[in-house]
Amino acid sequence: MSTPIYGSTNLAPSSRSNEEVKRFASVIEISPEKESYYRQLHADVWPSVLKQIKQSHIRNYSIYFAPIAGKIYLFSYFEYSGKDFTSDIEKMAADLETQRWWAECKPCQIPLENNAPGEWWKDLEEVFHFNS
Repeated sequence: MSTPIYGSTNLAPSSRSNEEVKRFASVIEISPEKESYYRQLHADVWPSVLKQIKQSHIRNYSIYFAPIAGKIYLFSYFEYSGKDFTSDIEKMAADLETQRWWAECKPCQIPLENNAPGEWWKDLEEVFHFNS
């Protein structure tokens, strides 16, 4: 992986720490056999899961499908507006309904080969951001 280059439209992480909203993006492969089921799940997400996402200070959460080179990938994006990301994500992970939701989604997903140990979705590096 190449070295990050920072500038006015790609701030260094230390400069981003002052921002009110933090942006996160990630990618994972999806099993072709599970694509339809995954789409069905996300066409009508459980209200309790949506409530937990909101309580965790996550907004503008989107997941995109992308067929690339014979595989299908999911790209997710969300914004975090809370003060303690780690604590909010731990609370989300402890929520029983969210755990049931993840148990439905997880068999549909295939982690990327170059993930760090324990990493499910691969975090993506932001290289450009512009607020208008």
